[in-house]
Amino acid sequence: MPRVIAKPDTLNELNSNFVQTPLQQPVFLNSVPKCGTHLIRNIFRMFVPVAQQYHQTFIQIPILHQHLAAFAPQKPMLSWGHLLFSDDSAIALRHVPQIVVVRDPYDWVLARARFFLSDTFQGSLEHLKGGKVSIEEMLNMMIFGIYQKAPTLNEIFTHNAVAWLGTGVKLVRYEDIVKHLKAMDKPEAEAFFRDLLSVLNLPEWPEDWKTRVLTGSDRKQSGTYRENLVGLEAEIPDELPLVQKQLVEYAAPGLRHLLGYY
Repeated sequence: MPRVIAKPDTLNELNSNFVQTPLQQPVFLNSVPKCGTHLIRNIFRMFVPVAQQYHQTFIQIPILHQHLAAFAPQKPMLSWGHLLFSDDSAIALRHVPQIVVVRDPYDWVLARARFFLSDTFQGSLEHLKGGKVSIEEMLNMMIFGIYQKAPTLNEIFTHNAVAWLGTGVKLVRYEDIVKHLKAMDKPEAEAFFRDLLSVLNLPEWPEDWKTRVLTGSDRKQSGTYRENLVGLEAEIPDELPLVQKQLVEYAAPGLRHLLGYY
């Protein structure tokens, strides 16, 4: 099993700095892997009592039935994970408000490569580290997958995001979160975060919402954030090369447009 070696955060302790309102219904934060999962999770954690945060695991299909308690209406919890669309997951989340976080597939390819080549990730792709393959080859593997070792971009986005569309989920783009974090003093930022957090059904919008959001989004609190990755020696470009952009369009035609990227 692959392992993620990340420094623990201190957000449970910081949560006590804010007055918390008990959650009245379960809420699930779903996401495509490497799309800002920790960022949105940490923001939400500042608006929910720690006792109602499901810290046992990132919920995924292979262990779903072991963690159905996260979705029990009798004991509402905020939970998170990478939950594929399937019959079992649809039934489990039938009455649970759900957010699905995505990212521009162009940037996702870079983020996935950066993560796999760092020491933060330890698993079946260890043999690719240390310059064993070129950066362009690594990017192509992120797009087309690796036989019996890693799924394709199309497979990941299809089952983690696209298949959930039209079922009542709230689609959130990672870039929109980052955009408004960089302009927190603008009215648009408050409107965005009010809408984002509306799934919590807070009886009143906290006056200290901005402090909560900034606390949760602190980069130092995310061990998988780009700048906090351990042992990354490869130089991954900031923008996907033109050929790889074309390969994304070949591998998943229409995906970017469907998710709102133009």
